[in-house]
Amino acid sequence: MKDKLTYKGFIGSVHFQAEDELFYGRIEGITDLVTFEGKSVEELKKAFEEAVEDYVQLCKAIGKEPYKSFKGSFNVRITPRLHRQAFEKATLEGITLNQLVQKAIEKEVQQQAE
Repeated sequence: MKDKLTYKGFIGSVHFQAEDELFYGRIEGITDLVTFEGKSVEELKKAFEEAVEDYVQLCKAIGKEPYKSFKGSFNVRITPRLHRQAFEKATLEGITLNQLVQKAIEKEVQQQAE
């Protein structure tokens, strides 16, 4: 994992602006734009956690789900060669291309969690 913070299930991006000597980021995976910043790593972490707490509190107050909703479908852009290879593998395994992609993503996500 690179340039990311996590807190209470939320992920924060991390960037550095050399000109202002400032770390900054935003909460990812939400429908709103919530940013945070700090002059040091410790300040950035604290600002991120405070931003999460404030956002969760605000969502609760207005009855809004804090996380972005996911439909379960998305477009994937790959090379024609990889598309053909994936189709062939799925066909030989007797599954759909969607099932093959789902298995591959599940495997990747499980490896990340270990």
